[in-house]
Amino acid sequence: MSSPQQAAAPEGDETREVRGFWGALGLPGLVDVHTHFMPERVLRKVWEYFDANGPLVGTRGWPITYRHGEDERTALLRQFGVRAFTSMLYPHKAGMARWLNGWAAEFAARTPDCLHTATFFPEDGVAGYVREALDAGARVFKAHVQVGGYDPADRQLNAVWGMLAEAGTPVVIHCGSGPAPGRHTGPEPIARVLARHPQLALIVAHLGMPEYREFLDLADRYRRVHLDTTMAFTDFTEEFAPFPPELLPRLAAHGDRVLLGTDFPNIPYPYLHQLRCLERLDLGADWLRAVCHDNAARLFELPA
Repeated sequence: MSSPQQAAAPEGDETREVRGFWGALGLPGLVDVHTHFMPERVLRKVWEYFDANGPLVGTRGWPITYRHGEDERTALLRQFGVRAFTSMLYPHKAGMARWLNGWAAEFAARTPDCLHTATFFPEDGVAGYVREALDAGARVFKAHVQVGGYDPADRQLNAVWGMLAEAGTPVVIHCGSGPAPGRHTGPEPIARVLARHPQLALIVAHLGMPEYREFLDLADRYRRVHLDTTMAFTDFTEEFAPFPPELLPRLAAHGDRVLLGTDFPNIPYPYLHQLRCLERLDLGADWLRAVCHDNAARLFELPA
């Protein structure tokens, strides 16, 4: 099997193949719930982190495939036919989240196909600025337990989770222990949050990698728990966190709550590779249509 780097193709060719992928499924395009747009100086720091192998151990590289300017990255998603995407951004310390939310609101205002994204951190005033973001039209939030290094069940976040559950606003949360564990990653901390707020609309990033089974268990227990496909099943990820084949029937059974996510632009392979890896699971055209478009279109009430 060729490496992701070897699989790279000129972006014009990739655009045709991506559009051919969703066109063959009879879809109007894709909805990608896990794409990253953030202030340029913050994104440069993220890229520097990945250039230094990021969360990976050893000499394996993590090249950024789409190291382009903001306008070019936005245009490329549109060329691919991604009709809605997100600006996943997140603080690594106190005092960042409100500023990031201001930037994200401005980005959404000038980028109508971006779902207005916001974030938070356990700190004084968090409930206030989350309410401000909701009132300003935020449609999805991002929480990154690994990078933030916080317990999602922290008492300072209890009012936030309750507010988001009541509003029905989805939260994409990186709470699994892959690709590297954090102090509060894994299923147990977020399970405590869900026990308090069972109506919370969570989208577990990376299918909960590598605790795939445990996060499927949470999806069994809580009807509003979703999973996103970000980096799952790719050749890159299968080398260090393979998805157990025996869990595929359970993933198929949750086909109405699995959403396409990619981590664009911070991926070490072409965008098309994620789509082809979902296709080769052989879970059927109906499952692919739901995952790549229909589930997210329904969750975010996108126009037909």
